[in-house]
Amino acid sequence: IMSAVAFDILPLKLHPFSQSTPTGLDCMGWKRRISSPVIADGTLDKTALTDDVGSEEDLYEDFRSSNHRYGHPGGGGEQLAINELISDGSVVYAEALWDHVTMDDQELGFKAGDVIEVMDATNKEWWWGRILDSEGWFPASFVRLRVNQDEPMEDYPLKVEGGKEDDSSSGTRRFGMGQTTKDQMRTNVINEIISTERDYIKHLKDICEGYIKQCRKRADMFTEEQLKTIFGNIEDIYRCQKKFVKALEKKFNKDHPHLSEVGSCFLEYQTEFQIYSEYCNNHPNACMELSRLTKVNKYVYFFEACRLLQKMIDISLDGFLLTPVQKICKYPLQLAELLKYTNPQHRDFKDVEAALNAMKNVAQLINERKRRLENIDKIAKWQSSIEDWEGEDVLVKSSELIYSGELAKISHPQAKSQQRMFFLFDHQLVCCKKDLLRRDILYYKSRINMDDMEILDVEDGKDKDFNISVKNAFKLHCRDTEEVHLFCAKKPEQKQRWLKAFENERRQVQLDQETGFSITEVQKKQAMLNASKQHHTGKPKAVTRPYYDFLMRQKHPTLPTTLPQQQVFMLAEPKRKPSNFWQNISRLTPFRK
Repeated sequence: IMSAVAFDILPLKLHPFSQSTPTGLDCMGWKRRISSPVIADGTLDKTALTDDVGSEEDLYEDFRSSNHRYGHPGGGGEQLAINELISDGSVVYAEALWDHVTMDDQELGFKAGDVIEVMDATNKEWWWGRILDSEGWFPASFVRLRVNQDEPMEDYPLKVEGGKEDDSSSGTRRFGMGQTTKDQMRTNVINEIISTERDYIKHLKDICEGYIKQCRKRADMFTEEQLKTIFGNIEDIYRCQKKFVKALEKKFNKDHPHLSEVGSCFLEYQTEFQIYSEYCNNHPNACMELSRLTKVNKYVYFFEACRLLQKMIDISLDGFLLTPVQKICKYPLQLAELLKYTNPQHRDFKDVEAALNAMKNVAQLINERKRRLENIDKIAKWQSSIEDWEGEDVLVKSSELIYSGELAKISHPQAKSQQRMFFLFDHQLVCCKKDLLRRDILYYKSRINMDDMEILDVEDGKDKDFNISVKNAFKLHCRDTEEVHLFCAKKPEQKQRWLKAFENERRQVQLDQETGFSITEVQKKQAMLNASKQHHTGKPKAVTRPYYDFLMRQKHPTLPTTLPQQQVFMLAEPKRKPSNFWQNISRLTPFRK
């Protein structure tokens, strides 16, 4: 998701691709040759767009037939620069942003923080790289190019936690190397932060003035609701970022960039950056709405005309709308890099250290809210698969599955033991029974409101309340009604996992109350409606793996440029298709309920 970051093999000021921007938007060499100067607040020194834009088709054809060249060749200047460096024999290193887990022997697996030697960046989506003696394909969006390419590999830690190296030799590198070199490293990072903020403001301005402004003039094509879906709260983000970049400019020391004290700016705006949560949560809806509209030619022409009028690089609107999602996730990476080259004696050290933790928390909060919203679809699908469901939907009270497993439930008055499957959500524990023949089918039996319960650990031996001997047991006790539920696990470690899960459930409920997390009624109803539609259409047919997985099993040399782009959002690895093993087996099962 993140962009590749600058490198300084050549002097930074002479390197046209030394800036850091989202993948596909990093054609700085081209953009700067054709665009007007950008001043501190991101505004452009050029005349505004005229209101009389004519028809979309005319504009599109006029610009295409003219000599204007606002696009970029090949698929990105940065990609060309990387391949030129590799062709010249230079070694290009990238740092992994996330874990890449793969079962394919032609893909390169790695952990977040690993350093990868990029050997082939011809394809936009998948690069060929090497770690130690392993080579293979990996998603380009999972890595960032190192800011300081000339930093020795033996001095580069494989993992960075909180901006501090785990390598025991880091102290020698930190203080042993010349101060001038270290200052230059910090200068590179500071310059990158400042320049990328200016470029980001330019992107936001282009979206707001180049697209939103023009869309609002065409009430015959767009409703306000559609514009809200497509662009979310990006105008609020633009206003916030303009203030933020002004604060950065005030702290930027132009004569001696390494002396700049920018940490306090991130601390000041950490709360305001939480507005990105709304944007990130809405982004999938924006993609779906754009996909629907661009099936109609007049919308394709209109969006292209908007891009050309604003003199934006040759990237589709959905590419530009991904920029804020990438940006908020990138701040912790930039601050970790800055902290690495900031001496503890530096006046900015404590602020940068605190800013790194603050921005990690912001990104984590946004990711968590995004994940929780995605979970409601999974929960709705789960409920639709349960037979004989009774009462209100799970989503009425819950939005997170904390833990699940099999337990023996012992009930009054006969103290009869029953094996049941239990699903612990926030606020409630759902009890289901497995089908005797089809063990993958569950029947709803009951639920327990966890808000009224306290958890009691039960020692092995005879229980006084139930007058039976128990092992690996615990109780749920209702404070109001004195109702007691007794449960037994098969093993001691299973019991401990359940006790821990109950603690996590209460902690999750408290955290949601503190952060104000909630799911709207519209989102709940939509999730249940989608699940109901899928349930009635029957089980999906087996799906073959994508075409690129077949290519991964072939020899390295070529990878088609028609390869579909891997969709990655926030801090997640590529999603694999679910296994259809049980679906196929069920078709062969002679037993039916």
